Amino acid sequence: MRILLVLCLLFAFAFQMNAQPLEEIEYILRFGFIKGGKATLTAEREKLNKNQVIHYRMRGRTTGLVDKFFEVNDVYESWVDPRTFLPVKSVRNVKEKKYRFYDEITYDQKHDSIFSLKSGRIKVPNNVNDLVSVFFYIRQNKYFEDMLAGKTIEIPIYHGDELFVMHLQYLGIETIDTKIGKKECYVVTPQVPKGQLLKGSDSLKIYITKDQFRLPIFAEFELVLGSLKCELNAYKINGISQMTQEQ
Repeated sequence: MRILLVLCLLFAFAFQMNAQPLEEIEYILRFGFIKGGKATLTAEREKLNKNQVIHYRMRGRTTGLVDKFFEVNDVYESWVDPRTFLPVKSVRNVKEKKYRFYDEITYDQKHDSIFSLKSGRIKVPNNVNDLVSVFFYIRQNKYFEDMLAGKTIEIPIYHGDELFVMHLQYLGIETIDTKIGKKECYVVTPQVPKGQLLKGSDSLKIYITKDQFRLPIFAEFELVLGSLKCELNAYKINGISQMTQEQ
């Protein structure tokens, strides 16, 4: 779930707010010096139950040597109301080695409740999000500017039969080498409890370019057994690359 948090945040800041006919983003995942995975996400406008929505679909999978030892092929989807950027439906389809998990959730934002295929109807806080939609919601409601001003963002999330509050915090500015040159970046972190996988609550760092594009270009996880890096590999709108040296 911690890797998913970072990937969703990366995708949310790369996408245009109102979604083009088809946007596609791809990140390469590296475990130390080993290329071990790929994460892709698409966004496009659709109709769901005759209502206009934005459909976000994220797929994360292992590749190469890592895939032989620990096969992962996870898909997360969220259908979002373009007026509020709150979810109306979400799907979680997890395939990790022999483990399987599938659930569909519909959201009744007017009555602060959800319906899960796994758990039935559940009462939830106002403006509840799923893991994919939450970062688009933060961006739409200008929470990012509040975060840069020093405020810690807190948003309720329902994920995997669990309700929790996500905290997002701004750490400062760094200049890093990227695929499109040296970039001055904002550094932010989703705050999560210290556990067996991560070294600490600030071990997830996301780098967002400090320019008008605010392109999420790099992320790093400090794990107990080493580091995992996510590097932006491609960003396309209707098949046309949006990655240039000018960004």
